[in-house]
Amino acid sequence: MTQTIAPDLTRVRRARLAVLVVFALAGVVFSSFASRIPDAKAALGLSAGQLGLTLFAASCGSVLALPFAGRVADRIGAARTVVTGMVISCLGLVFVGVAVDVFESRPLMAAGLFFLGLGVGLWDVAMNLEGAAVERSLGKTVMPHFHAAFSGGTVLAALAGSLMSWAAVPLVPHFLGAVALTAGLGAWGVRAFLPRSVEVSTDEDSSADEDTSSGRPAKPRSAWLEPRTLMIGLVVLASAFTEGTANDWISVAFVEGHHVPNWAGVLAFAVFLSFMTLGRIVGTSLLDRYGRVPVLRVTLGMAAVGSIMVIFGNPVVAYLGTAIWGVGASLGFPVGMSASADDPKRAGARMSVVATIGYTAFIAGPPLLGFLGDHFTVLRALLVVTGMVALAMLVIPATREPAGQRPGAAPTDAEAPGADAARAH
Repeated sequence: MTQTIAPDLTRVRRARLAVLVVFALAGVVFSSFASRIPDAKAALGLSAGQLGLTLFAASCGSVLALPFAGRVADRIGAARTVVTGMVISCLGLVFVGVAVDVFESRPLMAAGLFFLGLGVGLWDVAMNLEGAAVERSLGKTVMPHFHAAFSGGTVLAALAGSLMSWAAVPLVPHFLGAVALTAGLGAWGVRAFLPRSVEVSTDEDSSADEDTSSGRPAKPRSAWLEPRTLMIGLVVLASAFTEGTANDWISVAFVEGHHVPNWAGVLAFAVFLSFMTLGRIVGTSLLDRYGRVPVLRVTLGMAAVGSIMVIFGNPVVAYLGTAIWGVGASLGFPVGMSASADDPKRAGARMSVVATIGYTAFIAGPPLLGFLGDHFTVLRALLVVTGMVALAMLVIPATREPAGQRPGAAPTDAEAPGADAARAH
């Protein structure tokens, strides 16, 4: 992997820890809301279709931010972009709580979700760009570890949300606690990011190729016109749909389909997130050993099998299926992000494209599942996951490592800067 921009090893180690913290906090903010979806649905008396359309507002906010997030990060730096996303998303989260607890208003809840999604979109691309820079500096595959940190944050927040739901704690104090945690740890995390001068040097490298006819830097081709980038985007789209469907609907599906109490439905959500986290931790070594394509084929196949177990099994089988689904959904998104950043000179543009395509799942997913839930029950609507996995299987080869970056290949453990740090984690 490219090593020309790597700062000193101590700084890279600090930046790696900082990125892990920022990813985890993103999971906390997201899951704090997601864990209270059944309570918000009950408080506002929403049908599955109405809930789906309300969740659609968060998707709109995210997809509006994503195409510009890479440019924003290039202009002001990843750290400032993450801070901007944090502030917007935290304000949106608190507003959602006020909309449900105080005003009992579905339109106000949708407005809060829009800003929550807008902030998360900026935050997401910026932290992935920083993660890709750290990964290149270390010379090892570590992106799944960052996404595991996100999943770990969602697990802790989901367990807290289950407890809050069981204790009938209103949404506002719950969400204010999540915001306080995010503000405290996030302020430290962004200060430990790699220096802005590293990002600037990367941008300068990206314009080094000259147009031989004019002697001026050649204008790069739009990432939206690159077939490989678009196919990676489709992998992320299918993976995001597979993951996002569980995030948004699995607790509701257990409550309404398997007739368990709300707290037990949230517990199913926590099981899914726990095993997705485990898959991302274990998956890093599997990716280095076997490569992206075979690992993604196996894991996404597991997601399809697990979702079928949830739909057609009894509650015990469904909880087991939730665990398998979680492992299966663990690697598609982080691998897609790493694949889009294989060339550091084009990482920002390509990652914005891939993230925008992937987040389309969060636009189409909630209303689609809500519509199907109204007609066939939420539990049966989860069958759409199988179709999305079939789509991903067709384009997974686009994620293959470039020539010279075979699993476990250059740089070697002895040569890679920070290889000892990577093993320590």
